[in-house]
Amino acid sequence: MSEETKSLNFIEHIIEEDLANGLAKDKLRFRFPPEPNGYLHIGHTKAIGISFGLGLKYNAPVNLRFDDTNPAKEEQEYVDAIKKDIAWLGYQWENELYSSDYFQQLYDWAVQLIKDGKAYVDSQSSEAMAEQKGTPTQPGVDGPYRNRTVEENLDLFTRMKNGEFEEGEHILRAKIDMQHTNMLMRDPIMYRVIKKHHHRTGNDWCIYPMYDWTHGESDYIEQISHSLCSLEFKPHRELYDWFKEQVYDYSKAEYPMLPKQREFARLNLSYTIMSKRKLLKLVEDKVVSGWDDPRMPTISGLRRRGYTPASLRKFVDTVGVAKRENVIDVALLEFCVREDLNKTAPRVMAVLNPLKVVITNYPDGKEEWLDAENNPEDESAGSRKVPFSKEIYIEQTDFKEEASSKFFRLKLGGEVRLKNAYIIKAENVIKDANGNITEVHCTYDTDTSKKVKGTLHWVSIKHAVKAEVREYDRLFMDEAPDSHDGKDFMAFLNPNSLKVIEAFVEPSLAEAKIGEQFQFQRLGYFNVDDDSKPEALVFNKTVGLRDSWAKQAPKQNNAPQPQQNKPQQQRKAINVVQQLGKKYTNYPPEKQEKVKAEILELAKDVSYDELEPLFNTAVKKVGTRIAAMLVLQVKLSEGQERNEAINSFIEKALDDKSELLVAEAKEIA
Repeated sequence: MSEETKSLNFIEHIIEEDLANGLAKDKLRFRFPPEPNGYLHIGHTKAIGISFGLGLKYNAPVNLRFDDTNPAKEEQEYVDAIKKDIAWLGYQWENELYSSDYFQQLYDWAVQLIKDGKAYVDSQSSEAMAEQKGTPTQPGVDGPYRNRTVEENLDLFTRMKNGEFEEGEHILRAKIDMQHTNMLMRDPIMYRVIKKHHHRTGNDWCIYPMYDWTHGESDYIEQISHSLCSLEFKPHRELYDWFKEQVYDYSKAEYPMLPKQREFARLNLSYTIMSKRKLLKLVEDKVVSGWDDPRMPTISGLRRRGYTPASLRKFVDTVGVAKRENVIDVALLEFCVREDLNKTAPRVMAVLNPLKVVITNYPDGKEEWLDAENNPEDESAGSRKVPFSKEIYIEQTDFKEEASSKFFRLKLGGEVRLKNAYIIKAENVIKDANGNITEVHCTYDTDTSKKVKGTLHWVSIKHAVKAEVREYDRLFMDEAPDSHDGKDFMAFLNPNSLKVIEAFVEPSLAEAKIGEQFQFQRLGYFNVDDDSKPEALVFNKTVGLRDSWAKQAPKQNNAPQPQQNKPQQQRKAINVVQQLGKKYTNYPPEKQEKVKAEILELAKDVSYDELEPLFNTAVKKVGTRIAAMLVLQVKLSEGQERNEAINSFIEKALDDKSELLVAEAKEIA
């Protein structure tokens, strides 16, 4: 296998295989299909990066198609915001399209399905239909309207389209199989009545197609070669294929290529929620100032906070394309923006919590303009002039009246270097009536060749410009705020996620423009907020120079320890189970029995929450699925209640080609 082949992700492998099997390269076509019912968030950047990245790799067109099939939730505001976000990320779509472009074609195909006896109008309540649908372990039953005549179905569907019925009176369903093992195949809804204004088609339609009916057929009309979506749509693939195969019979001359749906793991981020509904609640409850609040995980919020397109693309590239769900540490996202801004952001000086310093031996009224390097990472960035005078501000935390020898900032009797300026020595302090230090009196030394350990940033009081600084922190204090049963995600809000400070910045920032980014030396990366005005500067803190949250996490000693003093850290039982399962089917029967006994013993130390993700293991990884089944046997014997995920896992195993897996599934079927 070549190095190039090894570096391909699994989607690229699929595409390469299709090309090798005869698919012409000029037939490759991809799409990104957002629903315009909210703003794009960090999770969408992965889907965007995959589709548009493939377009760039294969020089293939990528459509931007808005799935606008629910007029109750969609707005033009969201359409405009989505287009802005994708363009800002640096991607260009081939065609701007809408599912509503295909409403007439979808309707015509639906009529044809009715004529062929493959769709019917149902007139029951949603409760009755849900009851008839069954459960994952119990088949559904046919409803009373399933065998309506073609003529009656055509009449009712036409009248639905003409607006003769109210919402909820009738729906159109595909006629597939109410006993199908995949519940999505049990006569899914294709159309419902919605009497609301559509942002593009106005009041032309009062019936709207469901996502599963619209999605694949839109792909088919656009002749998309590879329809890429997140893992939650994997169970929908069977229905996707059924629908496209039906319409292919009607339109294969016009649309000769059938699209292929494939799924990837979506992007989940720690300390973050991705649900549009929950993000909307934050906006509606005024927890945040809007969709573009810099604490929001929306692309517009990240942009306003100071994240760069390059940092988000790097983040997505680093995360990669996977088949299994996992949670990415938000620290990786912060690392990516630090790395990018370190190369590009000019260095400036700002003081957020000022303490006045008076340099007693500096002449009154004198001022100097000193050279300051703009960016040591970029020689072409040049330099600027910063003013120096008798009175300056430093950070309050950079001075202690008394301090240990390990404190390398300013202390009484101690010396520090002022960045781009002189060395100063603290001689005495001035305090207020409460004993708080209000001034530090220092002397300065023009001999800057002396070696001192500390270097401080500062601003000249005479020249300093006032600015509002908004220090943002993570919006949630919990790593997975929406994963706690019985507890509202709002309970984990960080009450200190925003701190507004009156700061002082060097005068070169007086003309800073909205969106410009800077490193406030020794403090972090900041950008100019949308609210900023020349006479009232506003800066947002993008990210600190270091991960401040890492300091708060429980400390782990990563230094190597002598073996006699500390035993080696044991691997988690679930990880050992997975490792044993990988080669299970390759072992001879005697070895399988030994491994099986080991897995059954390890199962006692595996929690159900650790086990359940293994239920989604790829079909071809039979050994891992057998290992998961063995652990499940133990969990059930310990009293674990059966649920939909367990029942589905067992049912799929019973239908597997592997006799070993089927045998273990039968033990608990």
